[in-house]
Amino acid sequence: MPKTAALKNRIFNVDDFNEYNDIALEIFHFQYQNNSIYRQFVDFLKIPIRQIHHFSNIPFMPIEFFKRHNIVSGEFIPDTFFTSSGTTGKQTSKHLVTDIKLYENSFLKAFNLFFGDVSDYIVIALLPSYLERQGSSLVYMANRLISESDKQESGFYLNEYEELHSILHTLKDKNQKVILLGVTYALLDLAELFPMEFPNLILMETGGMKGKRRELIRDELHSKLKKAFGIKNVYSEYGMTELLSQAYSKGDGLFNCPPWMKVIIRDVNDPISILPKGKAGGINVIDFANLYSCSFIATQDLGKVNEEGSFEIIGRYDNSDVRGCNLLVN
Repeated sequence: MPKTAALKNRIFNVDDFNEYNDIALEIFHFQYQNNSIYRQFVDFLKIPIRQIHHFSNIPFMPIEFFKRHNIVSGEFIPDTFFTSSGTTGKQTSKHLVTDIKLYENSFLKAFNLFFGDVSDYIVIALLPSYLERQGSSLVYMANRLISESDKQESGFYLNEYEELHSILHTLKDKNQKVILLGVTYALLDLAELFPMEFPNLILMETGGMKGKRRELIRDELHSKLKKAFGIKNVYSEYGMTELLSQAYSKGDGLFNCPPWMKVIIRDVNDPISILPKGKAGGINVIDFANLYSCSFIATQDLGKVNEEGSFEIIGRYDNSDVRGCNLLVN
């Protein structure tokens, strides 16, 4: 990967607008030249690539392409691949990951940016639906965070709610810093079966009822969880199989991206047009960590970017698949 070695070193060190724009354009030209599926899509739009000077003008590939094609930039043997959870009878997405270190760097650096050193935390993952299948990028991330935390109490839980409650109770009394990362329906199960006061708990929902419960609007869900655990805020993670980076919310459904990831909003009636801050539309994501697949993704999520740069999710397209992309309809 000699042509991209220097670029990989710059991805996670971007620190200003001009540099971000330069890297985005460099990645775009690399992927246009080396990703046949993406190149066909760009050519179909008949957009002169020499006239693209800003990242917002780069064509964003529909996320559905990951269901029908191998999205790879360059001729490499992938280190691994991730698959989406999907629902029964639905075609799932497959993300071929050429360089797993890009993913590891992305989630470890993002965690450090938003929460500090993971070794300061006990990391508990309540991810039953994800553990019961192969190829989950979320399980891969959680497993590495658990390992990096290097705490005896860190680990995965399937449906051992009583045991988890007992451990949380012990950790609360020890005044430990604890993150409980969980799929939504499992967190609700735990909240109803074993509520407890744990004001300092960082409870992070990753979205997804997986057909186990009725869907809830975000405010109702968070209200239930806050009441059950005596916490002020419910944290959230916004990520998906097709991306190698995640955005995080520390409450109120307002997400922030790490510096190498960006969300911009497109017009749902004119997908090439980008909307200003405060306007609702389709969510486009730029993810530099997707260097060897496609860094410019048009998701099926609806949202808006606020004036200070955070973004929020307000729904999804009516005709989109229900998939495990950590989305709650507001």
